[in-house]
Amino acid sequence: MNREGRLGVGIIGAGRVGPVIGAALAGAGHAIVGITASSDDERASVVLPDVPVLDGSEVLRRSELVILAVPHDALPDVVAGFAQLGAWQPGQLVLHTDPAYGIGVLEPAQRSGVIPLAVHPAITFTGTTIDLRQLQASFAAVTAPAPVLPIAQALAVELGCEPVVIAEEDRPAYAEAIATASEFSRSIISQATGLLRGIGVENPGSYLSALVQSTVERALRDASDPLLP
Repeated sequence: MNREGRLGVGIIGAGRVGPVIGAALAGAGHAIVGITASSDDERASVVLPDVPVLDGSEVLRRSELVILAVPHDALPDVVAGFAQLGAWQPGQLVLHTDPAYGIGVLEPAQRSGVIPLAVHPAITFTGTTIDLRQLQASFAAVTAPAPVLPIAQALAVELGCEPVVIAEEDRPAYAEAIATASEFSRSIISQATGLLRGIGVENPGSYLSALVQSTVERALRDASDPLLP
């Protein structure tokens, strides 16, 4: 970290999440030093223009903070693979965005002296700049060792999120809650729009938009305070 507290940030994973996280941190004044390639490089370049596309080891070599935004099933192998290459650096901050894992998945990197952080912004990423606005109204699940928890919380705030501390042992339950809310919402909306389309309603998604949003907002208010009328 330099004198102003700004970091050189490298991103492993150029799908829908990594470039947006990078753009949010760039907006907070950090320098994005590199990102790995993906099948969706064009979209990533729109969100993070002029950021060099590098192989993973080179991204790690240049980075003070590494963002691991890779699929759930791939994360353990990515962490272990870089450990086998000796690519992790002592004192390096390593942050993953997976809801289900805490910091245990980063243990191979911790053996090289990295600082493990788990930060999951609770939004559905589109991989576009729209997500930057969504982050400003969202929360983020934060898990980290107690001495460095303030770092994880500060990074969540710089993403635009309100940090909420989730214990390591509670990450699976947290992930189940996130999956339930996301998958159930998509399924019900798909079913409802299909029924309306079947009876000839044009643009069923638009038709249901105000209803769904107001219903969800009321349900969320009730869940937050069941005493509300």
